[in-house]
Amino acid sequence: MKLELKPETAAIYKSLSQRARVLTESWARENLYCAACPSDYLSPTRRGERVVDFICPNCDELYQLKSQAHPFGNSVMNSAYEPKIKAIRAGTIPNFLFLQYDAKIFRVLDLFLVPKHFVTESIIEKRKPLSESARRHGWVGSNILFGNLPSDAKIPIIQNGQEVSAIMVRSSWNQFLFLREQSVYSRGWLADVLACVREFEREKFTLVDIYKFENRLAQLHPKNKHIRPKIRQQLQILRDHGVIEFLGKGIYQIRKS
Repeated sequence: MKLELKPETAAIYKSLSQRARVLTESWARENLYCAACPSDYLSPTRRGERVVDFICPNCDELYQLKSQAHPFGNSVMNSAYEPKIKAIRAGTIPNFLFLQYDAKIFRVLDLFLVPKHFVTESIIEKRKPLSESARRHGWVGSNILFGNLPSDAKIPIIQNGQEVSAIMVRSSWNQFLFLREQSVYSRGWLADVLACVREFEREKFTLVDIYKFENRLAQLHPKNKHIRPKIRQQLQILRDHGVIEFLGKGIYQIRKS
């Protein structure tokens, strides 16, 4: 994987945003591969395809690329809110690729992948409608909240200017592929409880520890009035898939990847 961008591919564009889009999409066409299968390249979708930039020619996984010159913080602006929520509920949301580049030296610095099975309503924030003076007044966008994601959901492909091996990327992808076996609703609960588990700075934790996140989970899932039983249910699923281990007497241990 080459990390250099090719400025000549965007030489005809004057707009900085257009140049950035062309530069990074051109790089992606030449360097990206599919995390879900052995395909060593992705195909660009037709221009104007909503929310999808690339598709795997082998397994049909869909990818959307978001690029910027500064590091990604706890949230990132994204496309229209309602279509995104509908896509999540319908199971048609793509995988998301987040690329940071250095605009001075034309080089990719970081790239991470958020698989679609981690993209739930809990990480999508509704933005305020655009003002009446805006060209698209009334349009409602969305933010993707990285802070609500478990660390497992951000799979590094390039980290600090160094490529991560494709074997590790695909291994990280496969570890939580079982989330796709769950309903959209259950997938959200699993990801949210996993995010709580990942906040522990020790390998062992208890039910009392995880119950401390009860209020947070209640806010994320306001329609559910039985938060503690739901937490225990998610812990059992995580145990069944080897993410955590039940030691007895309400004690759990986080298993190393």
